[in-house]
Amino acid sequence: MIERRSKIDLSVVVPVGGRHADALELYREYKAGLDAQSLSYEFIFVLDGPRPQFAAALDTLMRDGSELTVVSLTRTFGESTALMAGFERASGETILTLPAYHQIEGGEIGKLLQGLDKADFVIGHRWPRAGGALEAFRRRVFHGVIASVTKLQFRDLGCGARVMHRQVLEEISLYGDQHRFLPILADRQGFRVAEVDVRQSPKDRLDRIYRPREYTRQALDIFNVFFLVRFTKKPLRFFGMVGVSTFAIGAALVTYLVIDRLFWGRPLADRPALLLSSLLVVLGLQLFALGLLGELIIFTHAKNLKDYKVDKVIEFPADSPGQSSVAKPEARSA
Repeated sequence: MIERRSKIDLSVVVPVGGRHADALELYREYKAGLDAQSLSYEFIFVLDGPRPQFAAALDTLMRDGSELTVVSLTRTFGESTALMAGFERASGETILTLPAYHQIEGGEIGKLLQGLDKADFVIGHRWPRAGGALEAFRRRVFHGVIASVTKLQFRDLGCGARVMHRQVLEEISLYGDQHRFLPILADRQGFRVAEVDVRQSPKDRLDRIYRPREYTRQALDIFNVFFLVRFTKKPLRFFGMVGVSTFAIGAALVTYLVIDRLFWGRPLADRPALLLSSLLVVLGLQLFALGLLGELIIFTHAKNLKDYKVDKVIEFPADSPGQSSVAKPEARSA
């Protein structure tokens, strides 16, 4: 649970990892964009591991009178952990995350904040987008797979400029590399998620070369999100479907081998297919049992789970017969 400490409109959380720009220039650009809004705000920089140059620049800003909060982690834990560390110290009614490098123009921050008028969570979509044909192809493939798995259409999940109501973070916990899938997790919780076009910074020109290990990690992350979105509260549907399919293949193969032995007299000894079919049958039963065990765990904790969000409640005033109904906003009004 994120504790609120004081009345501030906006908390700006900036996780500082391996890639970061000049702290002084970055802060001034972000501050100029925020000063154009009629909001009180605070800056929270989270140093994900030792970042001596960036920390020294932030110290210079504080000595010059800038009001900042700097959280320094003992070692590199990853962006998700850095964000959660910043969220725990945020006191604003609205949370804005910004990358530690020039990704969007500072003047586009207002567009993100305006998006909260119709949504609970807003993510930026950098447009027009820089990058070569290979990078564009990689993005299309990634977001295409995400769309097929989650049924959600996003165009720039890699954008670190995001703004959300406080309630979103009170119901979502990040770990691992789930920070890039935060909009999907918010949608899963029933929050309204929107994507807003923002101008990409002309300084955002890093051409990355992804190693095979990084593609493997992204594939595993996508599978993780697929399971979380589709089967977290219905594990039997996943494990049962895979288990029944595996069992059916194994049982069909065993049946064929038995018929082949009874009617055509072919011996079962020294036939690898018999071992394979037996393993498939046992594996199918184990997967199905695992799904049942997951269902028992979900059932045991069902009273503590809530997989819906109430937009508003309309009820007839009990003490005033004949008057019109009154709409009472809940949950989604932040």
